[in-house]
Amino acid sequence: MVVENFWSAEERRFFREGMNQAAWKSLSDLPNVRDDFPNSGNWAKAEIGPLEGERFLSRLQLPCIRECIESFPNIVGRHVGFSYYSYAAGDCLLTHDDTDQGRLVEGRRALQRRIAVVTYFHEEWKPDWGGELIIYERRVDRTDGSVNLVPMYCIEPRPGSLVMFTVPRFHRVCRVDSTAGRHRRLSIAGWFMTEHA
Repeated sequence: MVVENFWSAEERRFFREGMNQAAWKSLSDLPNVRDDFPNSGNWAKAEIGPLEGERFLSRLQLPCIRECIESFPNIVGRHVGFSYYSYAAGDCLLTHDDTDQGRLVEGRRALQRRIAVVTYFHEEWKPDWGGELIIYERRVDRTDGSVNLVPMYCIEPRPGSLVMFTVPRFHRVCRVDSTAGRHRRLSIAGWFMTEHA
């Protein structure tokens, strides 16, 4: 689902100010993430402050999110995890499906990522600058059973837009072109998650 102009100019300014106050880490400072996404440039990630996180989540109280999350059986906990991201010229995110299923986290199973959210806060973005979100569909070849990924959506990172999709779903962020100059693709991205017994 894509919602254009979900965030007002004032809201985008509010989150950019939060980004300016955040403590950023580049991909080179995140060894586990860097290993998962080699050759992806050196994009940056930062934690969202409490005030910004509260405002962000209050705007995402949508019935479609609640209905999707509550459709899973045996839920013992509901969680969210969102961060700031900044992509400059040369940065990208390779194809992945957001599953972290089965990895042990502090001695327990990982939370189940259910809905992915990406939303954009830069002031302007031109199509030639790249940074599109590509969402794929998995198709099985009937002759040999091989799995192919077919691009289904190419979503331009328009300022103020909101993108949501269910997990798992293969997707990637296209490389930001050098024509973007000093402009950065600024976003908040993460997941609504469930925990099960």
